[in-house]
Amino acid sequence: MFRRLLTALAIGGLVVGVPSLAAGQSAAPKAPNTSASKAAAPKAAPKAETKSAVPSVGGAEPTLIGQFGGWGAYTATPGGKKVCFALAKPSSSKSNPPNRPRDPAYAFVSTRPSEKVVNEVSIMIGYALKPGSESTLEVGGAVYAMYTQGDGLWIKNAAEEERMVEAMRRAPDAVVKGVSAKGTETTDTFSLKGLSQALDRVAQECKR
Repeated sequence: MFRRLLTALAIGGLVVGVPSLAAGQSAAPKAPNTSASKAAAPKAAPKAETKSAVPSVGGAEPTLIGQFGGWGAYTATPGGKKVCFALAKPSSSKSNPPNRPRDPAYAFVSTRPSEKVVNEVSIMIGYALKPGSESTLEVGGAVYAMYTQGDGLWIKNAAEEERMVEAMRRAPDAVVKGVSAKGTETTDTFSLKGLSQALDRVAQECKR
């Protein structure tokens, strides 16, 4: 079976300061034990930073529809299909061994009405993850196992995603842990201040 990738929200590289997004669709292996087929959010490793902080979506610039704390709410219409997402960078990052090079990390919460996908969480970790390694997202006192592919993380059990998003709305921060292909352990902390408002704005813009 295959996990569908909506590459309208797939990172094709770092363009103008945040991941660029390309139009179209492709396929990738589905996470084991996933209860529902889900479209994956952005995918690929950013390579360079530039001054602007607006991502390119399918050759068009998305519209920033609101900034709430560290979370930006965006909308775009690649290929005539409207997509909305909230995006943030980590508030802090640590690695063991320390100071190992990596690309920027990002957290996304994506809504794609044409795919009937609402508030799908994904993390672009900024390096190639170790195959078969354990990655987790900790929030609100709970630990969620994350399915990994390339440099992306998605929740393993789709049935838990709604509960995880509700916890993210209420908690002060979320902690994401991963292991690189070279064995480097990373811990990224994302401040969740403003996420609830950003998701409300996304929901208004991309209604089901």
